[in-house]
Amino acid sequence: MRLLLTVLLSTVFSSSVSADENFYEQQIKPLLATKCSACHGALKQESDLRLDAGQLVHAGGASGAVVDLEQPNESMLLGRVQTKDPDTRMPPEGEGEPLTPGQIELLTTWIRGGAKFPKSEQVPPDPRQHWAYQIPEKTELPQIENGFGEVHPIDSFLLSRLHERKLSAAPQSQPATLVRRVYLDLLGLPPTTQHQRKFLADPSPNAWKQLIDELLDDPAYGERWGRHWMDVWRYSDWDGYKNELRGSQRHIWRWRDWIIESVNEDKPYDRMVTEMLAADELAPTDDSTLRATGFLARNYHKSNRNIWLDATVEHTAKAFLGMTIDCARCHDHKYDPVAQSEYYAMRAVFEPHQVRTEQLPGEADLLKQGLVRAYDAKPDAPTYLYVAGNEKHPDKEHPVSPNLPEVIGLDFEPQPVELPPLAVYPSLRQFVEKEQLEAASAKVKVAEEALADVKETEGNELPQQDLIAAKSELESLQARWLADRAKFSQSKDSTEQQKLARQASQAEKKAKLERARHTLLVKKQSLQEAESSEPADKKAKAALAKSRQEVEQATKEQEKAERLAANAEASDYTPVGTSYPATSTGRRSALAGWITDRRNPLTARVAVNHIWMRHFGEPLVANVFDFGLRSPKPEHADLLDWLAVEFMENDWSMKHLHRLILTSEAYCRTSSVSSELFAANIEQDPGNQLLWRSNVQRLDAESIRDSVLHVAGTLDQTLGGPDIDFGDGEKVHRRSIYFRHAYEKQMQLLVTFDAAAPNECYRRSPSIIPQQALALSNSSLVVEQSRRLAARLSTAASDSEEFIRLAFESILCRDCTADELSACHEFLASQSQRLSQPGKLSPVASSGSIGLPAAADSAQRARENLVHVLFNHNDFVTVR
Repeated sequence: MRLLLTVLLSTVFSSSVSADENFYEQQIKPLLATKCSACHGALKQESDLRLDAGQLVHAGGASGAVVDLEQPNESMLLGRVQTKDPDTRMPPEGEGEPLTPGQIELLTTWIRGGAKFPKSEQVPPDPRQHWAYQIPEKTELPQIENGFGEVHPIDSFLLSRLHERKLSAAPQSQPATLVRRVYLDLLGLPPTTQHQRKFLADPSPNAWKQLIDELLDDPAYGERWGRHWMDVWRYSDWDGYKNELRGSQRHIWRWRDWIIESVNEDKPYDRMVTEMLAADELAPTDDSTLRATGFLARNYHKSNRNIWLDATVEHTAKAFLGMTIDCARCHDHKYDPVAQSEYYAMRAVFEPHQVRTEQLPGEADLLKQGLVRAYDAKPDAPTYLYVAGNEKHPDKEHPVSPNLPEVIGLDFEPQPVELPPLAVYPSLRQFVEKEQLEAASAKVKVAEEALADVKETEGNELPQQDLIAAKSELESLQARWLADRAKFSQSKDSTEQQKLARQASQAEKKAKLERARHTLLVKKQSLQEAESSEPADKKAKAALAKSRQEVEQATKEQEKAERLAANAEASDYTPVGTSYPATSTGRRSALAGWITDRRNPLTARVAVNHIWMRHFGEPLVANVFDFGLRSPKPEHADLLDWLAVEFMENDWSMKHLHRLILTSEAYCRTSSVSSELFAANIEQDPGNQLLWRSNVQRLDAESIRDSVLHVAGTLDQTLGGPDIDFGDGEKVHRRSIYFRHAYEKQMQLLVTFDAAAPNECYRRSPSIIPQQALALSNSSLVVEQSRRLAARLSTAASDSEEFIRLAFESILCRDCTADELSACHEFLASQSQRLSQPGKLSPVASSGSIGLPAAADSAQRARENLVHVLFNHNDFVTVR
């Protein structure tokens, strides 16, 4: 009975579905694309069969027809997806999961219904002809008739699209709105009232351009846009359990500072990319430039080298090329022309590299200070393709050579790079020797002072031997420095090098002998003290036994040191530092050149798209890290290409691109339009793809916190430096970019407002959740800054109305409306009355201790509350 019911239901379901052209478009085409196109599509045609278009499914392949309309259940297509034979099942094992019963039912229904498809369906072209794989060109600017003279290049493209659709553009924003927008856009901070008034009072036609130039010269610009690029490049401070490093690197903040400085000085984008990938090959002794390789160091993963290299390959491709090459780790890419072998060829570019931390002046402890940098540690390290992406099954019979995706059409020709001595042996830097010798000399001085303090009656054998050992260690260090410098000098006098090596060997062995003698004296003294009294318990007896063992061991160590010191011909000694390979593979510098080659069709487009998105709120290409075949040609492809070429022609200058965008009418349009214009445009362009108005944007997390401090006048704008504990965000008033940002190490206020995820955040997704309102209401930082700002405004205001207007101008960068003014007057009066009766008030807890108590005067406290309310106003966290 149950079986009969199942059959009946199946029959009813199948008959109720109309297997028409829409059924194909909505159900069958996506199914075939997901399950079959990798082997039977435009990229690859196993058995001469393509399944990426209806007419091609009907055409069949080398084995004949795959659909049988007369006997649908006998169709080869159905047979191959349902068979239990792993050798003939489709998709094959390792190439994808088998079709589910529901998916097989859909395919069966379609074939039974005649395997219909739209006759207008286009056969997918060769993927190599995809728009993003073509070199961008500057098309001629569209001609726009506006009666006002020359049209801005960006507006030429955008207005031409609007005119084609017979749509009108929104008018320009009010100056006050516009000045706030550009301040937040470029600096991540709102303008002060002085800055607003200065701009609004300037009648010069060049006032807007001058303001843009001023903001681009402000150091806060580098912090604002540095944070944007830190999202794209996955900046993360070190993470781990307690003091154990598990991910990224200690002192990675130097890379963050490099990003900020590079953006501020308008370092060409192509140079930034090159330094991040290969500064160790291009500027191997320049500490300032080497900071850039934090891009590579950030990918470090303690537990698994494969996770480390996979992340390096994946995010190099996504960040700079907009390619999801990681999709080819287990098999050929299902959509884009990237073979699995090409994924591992790109991995081979990075295979030799490692990360090291070098000493910097003033601190020898690398846990406290150091320069993290990349280098090629194992130039001959092989790369193997992992069968089906399984690292337990490397194909060791066919090592993979370094190369890059063929679809880009550029040669990859790495050349080995010979490194200078300071890169091979960084300890040769003068300060290292100076600081090591100073430390050794300090030990001698301490030993001398200790000996001088000992009275003759107490015996001076032990401190005397300590001094002898300290002096010997100093002499050993000096001798080893002489030998090491000779080894790496330009002179190749082998006789002199051998002589100095023997002297260093003897000095070191003598130092070890003298220290062994001192250690033995220390142990003997301890033993004498232990034997001076009869041990009374097990613990004392164990201590005595241990002391005897230590004397025995120290005696053996001294005897060993004496034997070694007797060999006068030995030339082995401990180097004063670590030596690294003298040659780098040149693979990463070749990769950087390949990425930044002006013939590479992706690099400039991807960078322009990121910059555009952060100005307009929406990118020109929706998926900012995937420009592959799943990204259709964008609405404004001509504009994107024009900007990409303009970007490259102007030395990859980001500031040039900012100026170009910010001086366009499109950027200056209002977001609030008349009901007539809204009604006329919204039906044709509900998503504002044609940019007929400005997009309303929510401020990012860092800008919200920084703006509270900035408006209150307490923001510490010190540039750079080590990362600050994320738990100090409520009481330390530095910009948010300087607080620790890592896995499980993020400031809660920033997380609440959708701060970047440390692992990956190519594009932030603002959320609207109740916790955001609660965060601003309860934050001890916001409460304290409200009180400080209220006190400052009260000093400047002569009455309540002036206070209200100043508060609106300072916090929201606009004047209040008549209704708002009336509501604020009413609030101040009622709140002051309420606060004047403390016995009737209930205490409210905040998120932490507040550094400034509330005002004792009820009227002033009401003003503090009003300021706090305005910090919670939607307009404060919104860019219009």
